[in-house]
Amino acid sequence: MTVEIAEPNVVTETVPPTCQLPVRKSAEVLGRIGTLETRLALKNSEIDAAQAVRYRVFVEEMNAQTAPDAMRRRRDIDAWDMVCDHLLVLDTAIEGDPEEQIVGTYRLLRQEVARGSGGFYSQSEFDVETMIARHPDKRFMELGRSCVLPQYRTKRTVELLWQGAWAYALKHGVQAMFGCASFGGVVPEEHALALSFLHQNALAGGDWMVRAHPDQYRTMDLMPSEAVNARRALAAMPPLVKGYLRLGAMIGDGAVVDHAFRTTDVLIVLPIGSISGRYINYYGADAGRFAS
Repeated sequence: MTVEIAEPNVVTETVPPTCQLPVRKSAEVLGRIGTLETRLALKNSEIDAAQAVRYRVFVEEMNAQTAPDAMRRRRDIDAWDMVCDHLLVLDTAIEGDPEEQIVGTYRLLRQEVARGSGGFYSQSEFDVETMIARHPDKRFMELGRSCVLPQYRTKRTVELLWQGAWAYALKHGVQAMFGCASFGGVVPEEHALALSFLHQNALAGGDWMVRAHPDQYRTMDLMPSEAVNARRALAAMPPLVKGYLRLGAMIGDGAVVDHAFRTTDVLIVLPIGSISGRYINYYGADAGRFAS
């Protein structure tokens, strides 16, 4: 996992109104390590606070472009916020309301929800619908809009984000996850070593093959295989990509340059059945490792 994920094609024309989601009756803690805990957002004010955290990371730190109204409101917002579930990491040692304790967030979109609300966000860059159509017996979930405040970018926070996503996937019978991960900058060639390694060693194939849309496709195979040093390539990757590779993830064919977020995006594909057994054992086959 990672401390931040830049997402493709931020909404730049209009900003939807504040989310109006059903209020959950209680906070089901999905994971806890020390003073940090992870759970779903319970109310609209918590989603608003998560959007403020995203703004601090994506806009203030990473200089992403966003709509004028979003700039005025100092929130990272798009239409998917109204239909996704929002996973939060809170530091309960911070005095104040839960909204003031949010230090990280992850956005979760289940297949059945996406079907009724305009599809998956990643479809704007990658042909995920074709991949999903090959697996009519599986339930998919999209991961996105993940970020953590700088001072909380630690192993504990990352583990809790994954613990929460894993618990959520088990609860909803999800059998495959996917989402965009990003390299900084809009010049793929600057990441030639890492991208070439991914293309040559982790490319999704067969029924899991998925490609960037032709008009956005940028080749990842930028170096001959004999010139690609695996150790150096892994060291050059964002934590998100390395973490997913350890879990058993595959990578889609082709990168996409996202000028709004100033990133080069790749698609992560992670069938639940491919997750390494040692990680399932670590987090708990029933997602109970950090839930108590």
